[in-house]
Amino acid sequence: MTGKEIRINKLFSNDANAVIIAIDHGMFDGPIPGMTDLTETVKKINPVVDGILLSPGMLKACKEAFSYKGAPIPIVRINWGSVYCFHWEYNRAATVVAAEVKDAVALGAEIVLISLTIGTGDEERDAKNVEVYCQLKNQAEGLGIPVLGEYFPASTGTLSPEKLHELVLSGSRILSELGTDMIKTFYTWDFKQVTGACPVPVFGLGAEKTPTQLDALKLASDEISDGARGVVFGRNAIQVPDPFAFQAALCRVVKEGTGPEEVVREFNLE
Repeated sequence: MTGKEIRINKLFSNDANAVIIAIDHGMFDGPIPGMTDLTETVKKINPVVDGILLSPGMLKACKEAFSYKGAPIPIVRINWGSVYCFHWEYNRAATVVAAEVKDAVALGAEIVLISLTIGTGDEERDAKNVEVYCQLKNQAEGLGIPVLGEYFPASTGTLSPEKLHELVLSGSRILSELGTDMIKTFYTWDFKQVTGACPVPVFGLGAEKTPTQLDALKLASDEISDGARGVVFGRNAIQVPDPFAFQAALCRVVKEGTGPEEVVREFNLE
């Protein structure tokens, strides 16, 4: 068993589906509600979750969240893409290296996230984004570090459901072909086709804040039903009245297949 396999098996402990809490939003948005002081935010993360996604600088600041036996796995995002800067209305999806894999590992990363945006309408930009992805992926391969590849389309707010699905389907398969170990991407109207076309575990993301916690749990349930091996939730897991309770409920839905309505009652979620 390789170092990569050991780390992946830690994420999918006992072959169960995995829950990752994302708190890397400040890497593109700056401080947002619920994630202003990240050293306080990590205290709102229930240790029952499997991983925490964050930036290289904040892993150093939040090291206490990972420094005990049984703690969630630190997952570090190591490239920076303008596609995430919605507040600046960027849509060209330029990507650069934010941290070398060896530097993320020195900080404590056990998995790295590398994002990829292609289908931007610019061949040179698409090729450059693939080059950045492959450069970092190959570094990770040499160090035995698993890669969580994120396919994130450009101009997501203007895409029809059909176009979003088309891009997610092709982009996720391309990530698989480029050698990613896992995929994080949008839930689409035919997500079974996405998960069925990828030979690696696929995570559904939480995306925008849902109107209710029940809606968020239903999204997670639908993603798992359609073949996802886990979820990556950020705002929906943090910007709630009781993050600990919501995350415990989320784990029940994702790992045990418990119905969303049942866990809402059980954990007294609004």
